[in-house]
Amino acid sequence: MKVSEQAFTKLVHEHKRTIYSVCYMFSADEEEVADLFQEVLIRMWKGLATFEERSQMRTWIYRLSLNVCISYDRKKKSRPSALPLSMDINLFEDRDEDSRQVSQLHDRISRLQPFDRAIVLLWLENMSYDEIGQVVGISTKNVSVRLYRIKEQLKRMSNDQ
Repeated sequence: MKVSEQAFTKLVHEHKRTIYSVCYMFSADEEEVADLFQEVLIRMWKGLATFEERSQMRTWIYRLSLNVCISYDRKKKSRPSALPLSMDINLFEDRDEDSRQVSQLHDRISRLQPFDRAIVLLWLENMSYDEIGQVVGISTKNVSVRLYRIKEQLKRMSNDQ
């Protein structure tokens, strides 16, 4: 499949929300999300020529994005942590109840194992169990079982762990 810049730009425009969602699920840091997003685009550009259309483009992009983010997450854990420089106040922080609940949910999800995070992300994107199974490479029944266990695990978590 030969890809023109115009076709690639259109593809990125159609799927940028998907790519961003996956990247954001693996990092809340804006710079890291931007780096992950850029890495996904680079891999998409390089991989499109060999895309064999055995799956839907959306499924391929999810899988590619998840692979990039999971690899990054593994590498990140093996590196020593750095102390970020930050201000004591976030002028853009929402303080209403909905924002706090979304923040708590994101915090809990970020503590899951990368594979479980990927499943939750796809489920939150309203993908069917069949589609989730295709993206992550497990059976539909296994998706159902894993989601049940993940939901139970999220219920048991507290936000101060």
